[in-house]
Amino acid sequence: MFVLFTACAAAVYLINDARDAEADRAHPTKRHRPVAAGQVPVPVAYAVGGALAVLAPVAAAWLSTPLVAALLAAYLGMQLAYCVSLKHVLVVDLVVVTTGFLMRAMVGGLALGIPLSRWFLITTGFGALFMVAAKRYSEAVQMAGKAGATRALLTEYTTGYLRFVWQLAAGVAVLGYCLWALEEGGVPHTSVLPWRQLSVVAFILAVLRYAVFADRGTAGEPEEVVLRDRALALIALVWMAMYALAVANW
Repeated sequence: MFVLFTACAAAVYLINDARDAEADRAHPTKRHRPVAAGQVPVPVAYAVGGALAVLAPVAAAWLSTPLVAALLAAYLGMQLAYCVSLKHVLVVDLVVVTTGFLMRAMVGGLALGIPLSRWFLITTGFGALFMVAAKRYSEAVQMAGKAGATRALLTEYTTGYLRFVWQLAAGVAVLGYCLWALEEGGVPHTSVLPWRQLSVVAFILAVLRYAVFADRGTAGEPEEVVLRDRALALIALVWMAMYALAVANW
């Protein structure tokens, strides 16, 4: 399923980058993308993206359950609609990108047969919205007063509104995680320390640390923030260790 969902995501990225190739060339970072840089011809990107978009759901229907295949098809349909028109609709563009990340988590749960709690969905959804809005905010800050903004909506959103969105989303994500961590699961507590409850500290620290870059307008590429900031990476490792200990009930 990981390979199939990766194929779906790749299809969306290829088609989106092919459509935005001209605009991406005006962006200081996105101009290095393979399609915008001319390393991958636009027709090839469309062809490969289209082929992956067709083959991935078909393979999912053959290898997995109909529900997983339907969810993959819905993800593709929504993301392709985003590439064509929804990216130009205020607020809807944020919701669609956020929903895409949430659907990825849902597909993983369905494929592995893992029940997803309401708190997990709330935390994942608003955590994704936090990062998406922070990315938009950073792009708006970096492209302010410059011609050739790659997202037309950046001229319609205000930085104040985008700041409000990522702050609201961060707060709800933290609240959802706290409610999960403090919820009584009905299982006797036998571990050395309450690792699940203690993981709240690491989670909040991670959100606060990421918010530093969002506030500076330097969270345009979330993966770079996570990989390049040693403090954030260390906090993430501590959180994963606590979470693992909580699951193992050690």
